[in-house]
Amino acid sequence: MNNFTTGATGTSAVLLDSGNFVIRLPNNTDIWQSFHYPTDTILPGMQLPLSTDDDLYTRLVAWRGPDDPATSDYSMGGDSSSDLQVVIWNGTRPYWRRAAWDGALVTALYQSSTGFIMTQTTVDIGGKFYLTFTVSDGSPSTRLILHYTGMFQFLAWNSTSSSWNVFIERPNPSCDRYAYCGPFGYCDATETVPKCNCLSGFEPDGVNFSQGCRRKEELTCGGGDSFSTLSGMKTPDKFVHVRNRSFDQCEAECRNNCACTAYAFSNMKNGSTSSDQARCLIWLGELVDTGKFRDGSGENLYLRLASSTVDRESNVLKIALPVIASILILACISLAWICKSRGKLRIKETKNKYTGQLSKNSKSNELENETIELPYICFEDVVTATDNFSDYNMLGKGGFGKVDKGRLEGGNEVAVKRLSKSSGQGADEFRNEVVLIAKLQHRNLVRLLGYCTHEDEKLLLYEYLPNKSLDTFLFDATRDSVLDWPTRFKVIKGIARGLLYLHQDSRLTIIHRDLKASNVLLDAEMNPKISDFGMARIFGGNEQQANTICVVGTYGYMSPEYAMEGSFSVKSHTYSFGVLLLEIVSGLKISSSNLIMDFPSLIAYAWSLWKDGNARKLVDSSIVENCPLHGVLRCIQLGLLCVQDDPDARPLMSSTVFMLENETAPLPTPKEPVYFRKRKYEIEDQRDNVEISLNGMTMTMQEGR
Repeated sequence: MNNFTTGATGTSAVLLDSGNFVIRLPNNTDIWQSFHYPTDTILPGMQLPLSTDDDLYTRLVAWRGPDDPATSDYSMGGDSSSDLQVVIWNGTRPYWRRAAWDGALVTALYQSSTGFIMTQTTVDIGGKFYLTFTVSDGSPSTRLILHYTGMFQFLAWNSTSSSWNVFIERPNPSCDRYAYCGPFGYCDATETVPKCNCLSGFEPDGVNFSQGCRRKEELTCGGGDSFSTLSGMKTPDKFVHVRNRSFDQCEAECRNNCACTAYAFSNMKNGSTSSDQARCLIWLGELVDTGKFRDGSGENLYLRLASSTVDRESNVLKIALPVIASILILACISLAWICKSRGKLRIKETKNKYTGQLSKNSKSNELENETIELPYICFEDVVTATDNFSDYNMLGKGGFGKVDKGRLEGGNEVAVKRLSKSSGQGADEFRNEVVLIAKLQHRNLVRLLGYCTHEDEKLLLYEYLPNKSLDTFLFDATRDSVLDWPTRFKVIKGIARGLLYLHQDSRLTIIHRDLKASNVLLDAEMNPKISDFGMARIFGGNEQQANTICVVGTYGYMSPEYAMEGSFSVKSHTYSFGVLLLEIVSGLKISSSNLIMDFPSLIAYAWSLWKDGNARKLVDSSIVENCPLHGVLRCIQLGLLCVQDDPDARPLMSSTVFMLENETAPLPTPKEPVYFRKRKYEIEDQRDNVEISLNGMTMTMQEGR
C-alpha cells in the first residue's frame, strides 16, 4: 500500500494492494475511489453495477485502439431493459449478451493449467446487481478487460514472457455474437465446430441463418399447444420479467397468453436477497440470441409448439419418408405436365385467385365488395428487376421480410417488399396493403405501384424513395446535420397531414398501428411519406374506437390504452405522433439502450426538462444554435400534449395540424405523463389477455450506425 498525505487536513491518497486508488479522510472514510470508475478494466474484488437505477451505474468502455486510450464505440454493462443480464454494445447495438442471471452463485469458473482458479459471480445486494470476480490464493496478477475489438477478455500475467496471456474471451465462437443465428435459431456450442441450428419445431428460413428459422406448423391459440423442454440453453433476449410467480404460475402466465412463445423459471433463493426469490421470464414473439452450452450449464427453456408438431416428430421418419418420396415423384410428374399445358394461363389464374381471396377474406366489412385497382406484376419481371433478389439491392429487412431495390422494364425504380414465409401475419399484411392502400392517394403516404404472387411468394412494389427512412438520418450522428430545423419541421408537418388524411379525408378512417421513425420514408426533397400499412385497421361508418386481443406494433410508440388494454382509436395515432415529434426535435430514440440522462424514456426526460423550464436542453445539439427557439419549444409542448395518458386529453390530428400551422394559436398545458414510470419489460401486476407483438416491419438499414 502506498500513501500520500496532504497538508493540514490530513486527507490522503492511497493506492491499495487491490489496485484501488482512494482519497481518504483522517477518520478512514473514503470520499472517492477508482473502483467506481473502471474505464475498460475490472480487477479482482471490483463490483461493476448492473442495475441502471444504481447511483454508481457505469459501463466498461473500450479503448479506440491498442495505443489509443480514447473511448471507442464498444461498451459493456447492465442492460437498461433488465438488470439480470450483461451486454457488450457496439454503439447502441448489442454485440454480445450474457444470458439472464438465474440466481446461481457462480456464473463462470475457470481453472488454469497452473492451478489457479478464477470465479465470476453476480451478486445481489439489497436488490442491486453487481458483476465481480475473484481468484484463488497464489494466482498471478489478473484482470478482465473490454478489448478495443469488442472482445471481453480474462487476462493473467505471465512473468516468464512479461506479458498478459488471454485465457478466456467472449464472444466465442463467432455464432455466439448477438442474434447471429436469427429469430428462432440458436448457436449450438455442443457441436465440434459450433454452428447455428433451428430450435425444435422450426426449420431454416432460407439457405442460411440470416433470416433465422420458421415454424414447421403454426400455433393455434386455444387449440391445445404444447411446450417442449429444451435443456442447457442460453435464454433468449427481449424477455418479460414477471414477478412473484411459482413455476406453475409462470407456465400459466405463458400458456394463457396466445402471444407467448416460451418461458423459463429459476429459483433465486441461493443468490438473491430480494423478497421475490423466483424468476419467471416469458417471451412474446420471436426468440433472438439463443444458445446451447457445451458444458451442460444453462437452463431449461420451455418452447411453445403446436401439439401435432410435438407428437409428429417422434414418428415422422419411420412412417412419412417412404410416403413423401412417392408423393414427390408423382407431384413432379404432375407438375411438369401442368406447367407445360397451362403455362400461358398461369399468371392470369394466379391473379384471379388472389384477387378473389383478398377481397373475400378482408376483415373489414367496408372492403367486402372492393376490387383491386392495382397492376399485377409478373414474378419473372420482379426477379429480373432485383437481380434475383441480390443482397446488393437489399434496402432493409424486418419482421415481415426484406425490401429490395429494383428497376422495372422502362427504367422505373421501385422498392420491392418480399414478405417472409415465416410471418404468421404476412397474409393479413398483404391483403391490407393490396386491397386498401392502393386506394389511398396523398403526398405524405407512400404509393403502392403493384403486387405479385407466385406459389407461396407475396411481393409488393412501392415507389422508390432514395433517402430511405427517417431513422437513418435522425439517429445517426454522422448524418443528422442533414436534418436542419426547416427540414425537420417540414417532416413533422408532413406526417401530421398524412395522419389527418387517414382520419378524416379518406373514405375510410384508417389506424396505422405501427407509426414510428423507420416507417416514415423520405423522398429526394426530404418530404415524408408514411409507409407499411400491413397492420392497419379500418373504422367504418360512425365507429370511433375498437378493441383487440392481439396487440401489434412497436413498444414505446404504442399508447397506454392500446398496449395494456388493446383499445385503439384515432387518439392512438396522436400518441405515436407525439413520440415521433419528440424524437425529431431531440434526435433521441424513445427508448434507447442507455437510459436517457438517467430517465427511463424520452417522454419522462422531456417532461422533466419542460416542467423545470429547461426544454431548450432537449433540442438536438446539431440544430440548437440555428433554430427559432420559440417554434421548437412549441413543438416540444405539443409533443407532450400528444402523449398524455388520457386519450381525451390528447388533441385530434386536425387540432394538431392547426397548432403546427399557426404559431400564435394557444397551446394547452400538458400534465405529467406517468405511463413510462415503470421499467421497460417488467410486469409488476397480473395482466390478463394482453399480447404484445414486436413483429412490426422494423427496417434494419445496412449503412446505419
